[in-house]
Amino acid sequence: MIALDRAAFEALVEEALDDLPAKFKKLIDNVAVIVEDHPSGDTRRSVGLPPSSTLLGVYHGVPFQHRGPYYGNLPPDVIVIYQKPIESICITENEVREQVRNVVIHEVGHYFGFSDRELRAIERQAQAKPRRPVQKRES
Repeated sequence: MIALDRAAFEALVEEALDDLPAKFKKLIDNVAVIVEDHPSGDTRRSVGLPPSSTLLGVYHGVPFQHRGPYYGNLPPDVIVIYQKPIESICITENEVREQVRNVVIHEVGHYFGFSDRELRAIERQAQAKPRRPVQKRES
C-alpha cells in the first residue's frame, strides 16, 4: 500500500482529467470532481454495495443524454474519487496513477450515461489490448 499526500493525489486526478480525449472534454459541463478519503455509509448504501466491497469512485448527477433544453440553473454534478481505497490496492505511485486514470474514465463514463455493466465490458476490452506504460509527467 502506498500513501500520497492529498495535493499529490489531486494532481493525479487532474492529470487523468487532462488526458481525456478532447471530443469528450468539450462535452463535460457543470461537473465538479472532488477527492475524499473514503465513501460514507450513506454513499455505499445508495449504490448498493455490501460493507466488504471497495468503492473507488462515484458519479452523482444527471447523465449527459438526459439533459435537454430544460437543464440549467442546477448545482453541478459531482464525481468523487476515493483516495484511501485506491491507495489500498496499489503498491507504487505509478499504480495509483493508472488506477486513478481508470476510475476517472469510469466515472466520466457514467456522466455520459453508460451503466456499470457497459463500462465493465468496455474496460475488459481495453485490458485485452496491449497498452503503453503510463509516463510520469514532469512538473
